[in-house]
Amino acid sequence: MELLPKTAVLGLGLMGTEIALRLQAQGVAVTGWNRGAERSQAAAAAGLAVAADAATAIGAADLVLLVLSDAAAIEATLLAPPAAAAALPGRLIVQMGTIGPEESRGLAARLDALGGRYLEAPVLGSLGEAREGRLIIMVGGDETLFAQCRPVLERLGAQPQRIGAVGQAAALKLALNQLIAGLTATFALSLGLVRAQGIDVDQFMTLLRGSALYAQTFDKKLDKYLSHDYGAANFPLKHLLKDVRLFRQAAAPLGLDTALAGAIEAACIRGQDLGLGDQDYSAIYEALSRG
Repeated sequence: MELLPKTAVLGLGLMGTEIALRLQAQGVAVTGWNRGAERSQAAAAAGLAVAADAATAIGAADLVLLVLSDAAAIEATLLAPPAAAAALPGRLIVQMGTIGPEESRGLAARLDALGGRYLEAPVLGSLGEAREGRLIIMVGGDETLFAQCRPVLERLGAQPQRIGAVGQAAALKLALNQLIAGLTATFALSLGLVRAQGIDVDQFMTLLRGSALYAQTFDKKLDKYLSHDYGAANFPLKHLLKDVRLFRQAAAPLGLDTALAGAIEAACIRGQDLGLGDQDYSAIYEALSRG
């Protein structure tokens, strides 16, 4: 029987809880922690062992998975509290959220100075994929460290892939999330024109599905656009805004034209101003096209 490392999951939001529960169901000894008490209580009710603080969770583990919202949350959880920082030596820290390439490289350097080891492993997929072990996992960092945590990552996604050095997987994740933003925004505009002109939406969709232009996400979000109901967010608009900003920050210094990303960012801000920041990211439709 394969001996799997004791694992801490820091960040028990929707995705973090599903990741922790999946690993536990796959035979991994898991300790969770979350900054907010409500999420911690919900995770405990679901059967997870939940630590009182991050330092305790880190100290009980060999492998620490970060499923936190952004670099600021990582700083507040892992590096600012003296007790958490003191627990890091000898631990392998795997950052699974979406942060910028430079943020990831900076985190790697700081953890190395504290005696920890670091990999980035952002994922593509949502709650269903996490629950079923079908996440697409992109790894940046040392090959030996990847080999050490691969048995755990394979419980979350069948074929985790090493992309390259630290920062490269983070950049690839931003490239993919920029596609999510672009597809969502451009479909919203097209649908808005169709509805404003009184064209039958079913006819539009039938033609679209039969073309090379079609993407599955169009049908996944269509009911939300038509009903103007964007609740029950797995990925809220405020996180799409954060990721588009990170994409611009990474791409602009490389000479890439970020004007399109800037327009999407502005639409996300308008959506947030409409009070939609915590709703599903497809709520960008309301900022782009009031059909």
